[in-house]
Amino acid sequence: MENASKDAAIAKNLAAWFGRAARDLPWRRTRDPYRVWLSEVMLQQTRVDTVIPYYERFLARFPDARALALAPLDDVLALWSGLGYYSRARSLHQAAKQVVDEHAGVFPSSAEALRALRGVGPYTAGAIASIAFDAAEPLVDGNVGRVLSRVYGVSLDARGTEAQKVFWETATRLVRADAAVPPSVLNQSLMELGALVCSPTKPGCGVCPLAKLCVAHRDGLTEVLPVMSPRAKPKPVAMVAAVAWRGGRVLLAQRAAQGLFGGMWEPPLVEAASVAEARSRLSAFGLDAGALRLAAKAPVRHVLSHRSLSVLVARAPVRSAEGALPSDVPAPYERVAMVDPAAAPGGVSSLAAKILAAAPDPEAPLVLTAPPKGARKAKKRPGNS
Repeated sequence: MENASKDAAIAKNLAAWFGRAARDLPWRRTRDPYRVWLSEVMLQQTRVDTVIPYYERFLARFPDARALALAPLDDVLALWSGLGYYSRARSLHQAAKQVVDEHAGVFPSSAEALRALRGVGPYTAGAIASIAFDAAEPLVDGNVGRVLSRVYGVSLDARGTEAQKVFWETATRLVRADAAVPPSVLNQSLMELGALVCSPTKPGCGVCPLAKLCVAHRDGLTEVLPVMSPRAKPKPVAMVAAVAWRGGRVLLAQRAAQGLFGGMWEPPLVEAASVAEARSRLSAFGLDAGALRLAAKAPVRHVLSHRSLSVLVARAPVRSAEGALPSDVPAPYERVAMVDPAAAPGGVSSLAAKILAAAPDPEAPLVLTAPPKGARKAKKRPGNS
Protein backbone atom coordinates (compact mmCIF):
# COMPACT_ATOMS: atom_id res chain seq x y z
CA MET A 1 0.00 0.00 0.00
CA GLU A 2 1.42 3.38 -0.99
CA ASN A 3 1.94 6.04 1.65
CA ALA A 4 -0.97 8.27 0.59
CA SER A 5 -3.58 5.51 0.65
CA LYS A 6 -2.12 3.98 3.84
CA ASP A 7 -2.15 7.42 5.52
CA ALA A 8 -5.80 7.96 4.57
CA ALA A 9 -6.79 4.48 5.81
CA ILE A 10 -4.98 5.10 9.12
CA ALA A 11 -6.71 8.46 9.58
CA LYS A 12 -10.13 6.95 8.86
CA ASN A 13 -9.63 3.96 11.19
CA LEU A 14 -8.26 6.14 13.98
CA ALA A 15 -11.19 8.55 13.82
CA ALA A 16 -13.75 5.73 13.96
CA TRP A 17 -11.94 4.08 16.89
CA PHE A 18 -11.53 7.36 18.80
CA GLY A 19 -15.25 8.05 18.50
CA ARG A 20 -16.05 4.91 20.50
CA ALA A 21 -12.95 4.44 22.71
CA ALA A 22 -11.81 7.92 23.79
CA ARG A 23 -11.64 8.55 27.53
CA ASP A 24 -13.85 11.29 28.94
CA LEU A 25 -11.17 13.69 30.21
CA PRO A 26 -11.87 17.24 31.48
CA TRP A 27 -9.74 18.94 28.81
CA ARG A 28 -11.58 17.09 26.04
CA ARG A 29 -14.83 18.83 26.92
CA THR A 30 -13.55 22.17 25.64
CA ARG A 31 -11.87 23.83 22.67
CA ASP A 32 -10.60 26.70 24.82
CA PRO A 33 -6.90 27.06 23.87
CA TYR A 34 -6.00 28.14 27.41
CA ARG A 35 -7.39 24.91 28.85
CA VAL A 36 -5.85 22.78 26.10
CA TRP A 37 -2.48 24.43 26.73
CA LEU A 38 -2.74 23.98 30.50
CA SER A 39 -3.55 20.28 30.15
CA GLU A 40 -0.71 19.63 27.72
CA VAL A 41 1.85 21.33 29.95
CA MET A 42 0.63 19.46 33.02
CA LEU A 43 0.61 16.12 31.20
CA GLN A 44 4.27 16.32 30.22
CA GLN A 45 6.00 13.50 32.14
CA THR A 46 2.97 13.12 34.45
CA ARG A 47 0.18 10.54 34.56
CA VAL A 48 -3.38 11.50 33.59
CA ASP A 49 -4.92 10.44 36.91
CA THR A 50 -2.37 12.59 38.78
CA VAL A 51 -3.04 15.63 36.57
CA ILE A 52 -6.87 15.77 36.77
CA PRO A 53 -7.20 17.19 40.33
CA TYR A 54 -4.35 19.66 39.71
CA TYR A 55 -5.96 20.76 36.45
CA GLU A 56 -9.32 21.36 38.13
CA ARG A 57 -7.83 23.24 41.12
CA PHE A 58 -5.67 25.34 38.80
CA LEU A 59 -8.65 26.37 36.66
CA ALA A 60 -10.72 27.22 39.72
CA ARG A 61 -8.00 29.67 40.80
CA PHE A 62 -6.81 30.82 37.35
CA PRO A 63 -9.73 30.45 34.90
CA ASP A 64 -7.99 32.21 32.01
CA ALA A 65 -4.64 33.53 30.81
CA ARG A 66 -5.23 36.98 32.30
CA ALA A 67 -5.93 35.59 35.78
CA LEU A 68 -2.77 33.49 35.58
CA ALA A 69 -0.65 36.37 34.29
CA LEU A 70 -1.75 38.68 37.11
CA ALA A 71 -1.16 36.12 39.87
CA PRO A 72 2.03 36.17 41.97
CA LEU A 73 4.44 33.42 40.94
CA ASP A 74 4.36 32.08 44.52
CA ASP A 75 0.63 31.37 44.15
CA VAL A 76 1.23 29.54 40.88
CA LEU A 77 4.02 27.43 42.35
CA ALA A 78 1.93 26.63 45.44
CA LEU A 79 -0.84 25.17 43.26
CA TRP A 80 1.74 23.31 41.18
CA SER A 81 3.42 21.83 44.27
CA GLY A 82 3.67 18.05 43.92
CA LEU A 83 3.47 17.93 40.11
CA GLY A 84 7.25 18.17 39.76
CA TYR A 85 9.33 19.75 36.98
CA TYR A 86 8.65 23.22 38.42
CA SER A 87 10.23 24.98 35.45
CA ARG A 88 6.97 24.12 33.64
CA ALA A 89 5.00 26.26 36.12
CA ARG A 90 7.39 29.20 35.77
CA SER A 91 7.22 28.97 31.96
CA LEU A 92 3.42 28.73 32.14
CA HIS A 93 3.30 31.95 34.17
CA GLN A 94 5.64 33.76 31.77
CA ALA A 95 3.72 32.55 28.70
CA ALA A 96 0.44 33.78 30.20
CA LYS A 97 2.03 37.22 30.58
CA GLN A 98 3.05 37.09 26.89
CA VAL A 99 -0.50 36.18 25.85
CA VAL A 100 -1.82 39.17 27.80
CA ASP A 101 0.91 41.65 26.80
CA GLU A 102 1.39 40.64 23.16
CA HIS A 103 -2.01 39.19 22.19
CA ALA A 104 -4.47 41.12 24.39
CA GLY A 105 -5.23 37.96 26.37
CA VAL A 106 -6.30 35.96 23.30
CA PHE A 107 -4.30 32.85 22.39
CA PRO A 108 -2.77 32.98 18.90
CA SER A 109 -4.08 30.25 16.57
CA SER A 110 -0.99 29.58 14.45
CA ALA A 111 1.65 27.06 15.50
CA GLU A 112 4.36 29.59 14.62
CA ALA A 113 2.96 32.23 16.98
CA LEU A 114 2.35 29.64 19.68
CA ARG A 115 5.98 28.50 19.51
CA ALA A 116 7.04 32.04 20.40
CA LEU A 117 5.45 31.61 23.84
CA ARG A 118 7.72 30.67 26.74
CA GLY A 119 8.01 26.90 27.17
CA VAL A 120 5.91 26.06 24.08
CA GLY A 121 7.80 23.72 21.76
CA PRO A 122 6.71 22.05 18.51
CA TYR A 123 4.65 19.35 20.26
CA THR A 124 2.67 21.75 22.51
CA ALA A 125 2.19 24.21 19.64
CA GLY A 126 0.86 21.41 17.44
CA ALA A 127 -1.46 20.22 20.20
CA ILE A 128 -2.97 23.67 20.85
CA ALA A 129 -3.26 24.59 17.16
CA SER A 130 -4.88 21.30 16.15
CA ILE A 131 -7.10 20.61 19.18
CA ALA A 132 -8.30 24.17 19.86
CA PHE A 133 -8.32 25.55 16.31
CA ASP A 134 -8.43 22.42 14.09
CA ALA A 135 -5.32 23.62 12.29
CA ALA A 136 -3.63 20.86 10.28
CA GLU A 137 -0.53 20.86 12.48
CA PRO A 138 1.31 17.69 13.51
CA LEU A 139 2.48 16.63 16.93
CA VAL A 140 4.87 13.93 18.10
CA ASP A 141 5.38 12.79 21.67
CA GLY A 142 6.55 9.45 23.06
CA ASN A 143 3.18 7.77 22.54
CA VAL A 144 2.81 9.03 18.97
CA GLY A 145 6.41 8.13 18.09
CA ARG A 146 5.84 4.57 19.32
CA VAL A 147 2.67 4.18 17.21
CA LEU A 148 4.35 5.56 14.10
CA SER A 149 7.46 3.44 14.59
CA ARG A 150 5.40 0.24 14.69
CA VAL A 151 2.78 1.06 12.08
CA TYR A 152 5.33 2.23 9.50
CA GLY A 153 8.17 -0.08 10.54
CA VAL A 154 10.68 2.65 11.45
CA SER A 155 13.77 0.79 12.72
CA LEU A 156 15.84 3.89 13.53
CA ASP A 157 16.69 4.77 17.14
CA ALA A 158 13.47 6.49 18.25
CA ARG A 159 15.44 8.95 20.40
CA GLY A 160 17.71 9.98 17.54
CA THR A 161 17.34 12.93 15.17
CA GLU A 162 16.80 10.80 12.07
CA ALA A 163 13.86 8.94 13.58
CA GLN A 164 12.35 12.15 14.96
CA LYS A 165 12.53 13.69 11.50
CA VAL A 166 10.71 10.68 10.04
CA PHE A 167 8.07 10.80 12.79
CA TRP A 168 7.36 14.50 12.26
CA GLU A 169 7.18 14.10 8.48
CA THR A 170 4.80 11.15 8.88
CA ALA A 171 2.65 12.98 11.45
CA THR A 172 2.44 15.95 9.06
CA ARG A 173 1.16 13.69 6.27
CA LEU A 174 -1.33 11.96 8.56
CA VAL A 175 -2.94 15.12 9.93
CA ARG A 176 -3.66 16.17 6.33
CA ALA A 177 -4.42 12.71 4.89
CA ASP A 178 -8.22 12.77 4.99
CA ALA A 179 -10.16 16.02 4.82
CA ALA A 180 -13.09 14.29 6.54
CA VAL A 181 -11.00 13.68 9.69
CA PRO A 182 -10.52 16.89 11.71
CA PRO A 183 -6.92 17.49 12.88
CA SER A 184 -8.19 17.66 16.48
CA VAL A 185 -9.54 14.11 16.18
CA LEU A 186 -6.54 12.72 14.29
CA ASN A 187 -3.95 14.00 16.75
CA GLN A 188 -5.88 13.07 19.87
CA SER A 189 -6.61 9.60 18.51
CA LEU A 190 -2.90 9.01 17.82
CA MET A 191 -2.02 10.00 21.39
CA GLU A 192 -4.88 7.94 22.81
CA LEU A 193 -3.91 4.84 20.84
CA GLY A 194 -0.36 5.09 22.21
CA ALA A 195 -1.65 5.57 25.76
CA LEU A 196 -4.31 2.84 25.80
CA VAL A 197 -3.45 0.20 23.18
CA CYS A 198 0.00 0.56 21.60
CA SER A 199 1.79 0.30 24.95
CA PRO A 200 5.59 0.01 25.33
CA THR A 201 5.33 -3.71 26.16
CA LYS A 202 2.63 -6.23 25.29
CA PRO A 203 0.59 -3.91 23.04
CA GLY A 204 -3.09 -4.78 22.56
CA CYS A 205 -2.85 -5.68 18.89
CA GLY A 206 -6.07 -7.72 19.14
CA VAL A 207 -8.12 -4.55 19.69
CA CYS A 208 -6.00 -2.13 17.68
CA PRO A 209 -7.79 -0.35 14.80
CA LEU A 210 -4.50 -0.24 12.88
CA ALA A 211 -3.47 -3.90 13.28
CA LYS A 212 -4.08 -4.75 9.60
CA LEU A 213 -2.01 -1.74 8.53
CA CYS A 214 0.84 -2.21 11.03
CA VAL A 215 4.27 -3.37 9.82
CA ALA A 216 5.36 -4.42 13.32
CA HIS A 217 2.23 -6.55 13.81
CA ARG A 218 2.61 -8.15 10.38
CA ASP A 219 6.30 -8.96 10.86
CA GLY A 220 6.19 -9.92 14.55
CA LEU A 221 8.22 -6.86 15.62
CA THR A 222 5.94 -5.32 18.23
CA GLU A 223 8.40 -6.13 21.02
CA VAL A 224 11.34 -4.88 18.92
CA LEU A 225 9.97 -1.55 17.72
CA PRO A 226 10.47 1.19 18.54
CA VAL A 227 14.24 0.85 18.84
CA MET A 228 15.29 2.74 21.97
CA SER A 229 18.86 3.60 22.87
CA PRO A 230 19.44 3.09 26.61
CA ARG A 231 19.07 6.13 28.85
CA ALA A 232 21.91 7.03 31.16
CA LYS A 233 21.24 5.89 34.72
CA PRO A 234 20.59 8.70 37.22
CA LYS A 235 23.77 9.70 39.05
CA PRO A 236 23.64 8.80 42.78
CA VAL A 237 23.98 11.87 45.03
CA ALA A 238 24.33 11.75 48.84
CA MET A 239 22.80 14.70 50.73
CA VAL A 240 21.95 15.85 54.24
CA ALA A 241 18.85 17.86 55.15
CA ALA A 242 18.44 19.82 58.38
CA VAL A 243 14.97 20.10 59.93
CA ALA A 244 14.48 22.72 62.66
CA TRP A 245 10.99 23.14 64.18
CA ARG A 246 9.96 25.89 66.58
CA GLY A 247 6.47 26.86 67.66
CA GLY A 248 4.71 24.95 64.88
CA ARG A 249 6.92 26.43 62.18
CA VAL A 250 9.99 25.02 60.52
CA LEU A 251 13.09 26.67 59.09
CA LEU A 252 12.83 26.49 55.30
CA ALA A 253 15.08 27.83 52.56
CA GLN A 254 13.73 29.07 49.24
CA ARG A 255 15.54 27.99 46.09
CA ALA A 256 16.48 30.47 43.38
CA ALA A 257 13.85 30.80 40.64
CA GLN A 258 16.05 29.17 38.02
CA GLY A 259 17.25 25.61 38.49
CA LEU A 260 16.10 22.46 40.26
CA PHE A 261 12.88 22.97 42.31
CA GLY A 262 13.08 26.67 41.36
CA GLY A 263 11.25 28.97 43.76
CA MET A 264 10.20 26.16 46.08
CA TRP A 265 10.76 25.96 49.85
CA GLU A 266 12.52 23.09 51.61
CA PRO A 267 14.65 22.30 54.66
CA PRO A 268 18.25 23.30 53.83
CA LEU A 269 19.97 20.57 51.82
CA VAL A 270 23.67 20.12 51.15
CA GLU A 271 25.64 17.46 49.32
CA ALA A 272 27.43 15.38 51.96
CA ALA A 273 27.92 11.73 52.82
CA SER A 274 27.40 12.22 56.58
CA VAL A 275 25.97 14.60 59.15
CA ALA A 276 29.50 15.43 60.34
CA GLU A 277 30.52 16.44 56.83
CA ALA A 278 27.41 18.63 56.44
CA ARG A 279 27.69 20.58 59.72
CA SER A 280 29.85 23.52 58.61
CA ARG A 281 27.74 24.25 55.52
CA LEU A 282 24.40 23.89 57.30
CA SER A 283 25.45 26.39 59.98
CA ALA A 284 25.20 29.12 57.30
CA PHE A 285 21.39 28.80 57.49
CA GLY A 286 21.10 29.95 61.10
CA LEU A 287 21.06 26.43 62.55
CA ASP A 288 22.96 25.13 65.54
CA ALA A 289 24.72 22.64 63.28
CA GLY A 290 26.79 21.30 66.15
CA ALA A 291 23.59 19.88 67.61
CA LEU A 292 22.55 18.08 64.38
CA ARG A 293 21.29 14.57 65.10
CA LEU A 294 19.87 11.98 62.72
CA ALA A 295 16.07 11.88 62.76
CA ALA A 296 15.82 8.55 60.95
CA LYS A 297 18.26 5.78 60.20
CA ALA A 298 17.01 5.20 56.65
CA PRO A 299 17.67 8.00 54.15
CA VAL A 300 14.90 9.57 52.11
CA ARG A 301 15.08 8.44 48.48
CA HIS A 302 14.08 10.71 45.60
CA VAL A 303 14.75 9.95 41.94
CA LEU A 304 14.99 12.72 39.34
CA SER A 305 15.65 12.29 35.62
CA HIS A 306 19.42 12.67 35.98
CA ARG A 307 20.03 12.22 39.70
CA SER A 308 19.08 9.69 42.35
CA LEU A 309 19.09 11.45 45.72
CA SER A 310 19.76 9.71 49.03
CA VAL A 311 19.03 12.21 51.80
CA LEU A 312 19.99 11.78 55.45
CA VAL A 313 17.46 13.71 57.54
CA ALA A 314 18.75 15.36 60.72
CA ARG A 315 17.17 17.58 63.36
CA ALA A 316 18.76 20.76 64.67
CA PRO A 317 17.66 23.74 66.77
CA VAL A 318 17.56 27.24 65.32
CA ARG A 319 20.60 29.11 66.59
CA SER A 320 19.14 32.61 66.77
CA ALA A 321 15.90 34.53 67.06
CA GLU A 322 13.82 34.67 63.90
CA GLY A 323 14.67 38.30 63.19
CA ALA A 324 18.35 37.41 63.21
CA LEU A 325 18.15 34.66 60.59
CA PRO A 326 20.88 35.15 57.95
CA SER A 327 19.94 37.30 54.98
CA ASP A 328 22.69 35.85 52.79
CA VAL A 329 22.53 32.08 52.31
CA PRO A 330 24.55 29.75 50.07
CA ALA A 331 23.40 28.84 46.54
CA PRO A 332 21.09 27.45 45.32
CA TYR A 333 19.03 29.24 47.98
CA GLU A 334 17.95 32.89 48.14
CA ARG A 335 16.52 33.26 51.65
CA VAL A 336 15.49 31.43 54.82
CA ALA A 337 12.47 31.89 57.08
CA MET A 338 10.48 30.15 59.79
CA VAL A 339 7.46 28.96 57.86
CA ASP A 340 4.26 27.00 58.38
CA PRO A 341 4.91 24.34 55.72
CA ALA A 342 1.20 24.04 54.94
CA ALA A 343 1.14 27.74 53.96
CA ALA A 344 4.61 28.18 52.43
CA PRO A 345 4.45 30.89 49.75
CA GLY A 346 5.23 29.07 46.52
CA GLY A 347 4.67 25.68 48.13
CA VAL A 348 7.06 22.92 49.11
CA SER A 349 8.55 20.39 46.72
CA SER A 350 7.65 16.70 46.88
CA LEU A 351 11.18 16.04 48.16
CA ALA A 352 10.65 18.58 50.97
CA ALA A 353 7.38 16.87 51.93
CA LYS A 354 9.23 13.54 52.24
CA ILE A 355 11.94 15.12 54.40
CA LEU A 356 9.43 16.79 56.74
CA ALA A 357 7.51 13.52 57.05
CA ALA A 358 10.75 11.85 58.20
CA ALA A 359 11.23 14.50 60.95
CA PRO A 360 7.76 15.77 61.97
CA ASP A 361 7.18 18.55 64.47
CA PRO A 362 7.88 16.97 67.88
CA GLU A 363 5.47 19.44 69.54
CA ALA A 364 2.53 18.69 67.25
CA PRO A 365 -0.41 17.21 69.17
CA LEU A 366 -0.92 13.49 68.77
CA VAL A 367 -4.24 12.83 67.01
CA LEU A 368 -5.88 9.53 67.87
CA THR A 369 -8.45 8.26 65.41
CA ALA A 370 -11.22 6.02 66.72
CA PRO A 371 -11.83 2.81 64.76
CA PRO A 372 -14.87 2.87 62.45
CA LYS A 373 -18.18 1.84 64.03
CA GLY A 374 -18.67 -1.87 63.90
CA ALA A 375 -14.97 -2.57 63.35
CA ARG A 376 -13.92 -5.79 65.03
CA LYS A 377 -10.52 -6.83 66.21
CA ALA A 378 -8.91 -9.26 63.84
CA LYS A 379 -8.20 -12.62 65.39
CA LYS A 380 -4.56 -13.49 65.67
CA ARG A 381 -3.61 -16.31 63.37
CA PRO A 382 -1.46 -19.13 64.71
CA GLY A 383 2.19 -18.38 64.13
CA ASN A 384 1.77 -14.58 63.94
CA SER A 385 3.94 -12.55 66.28
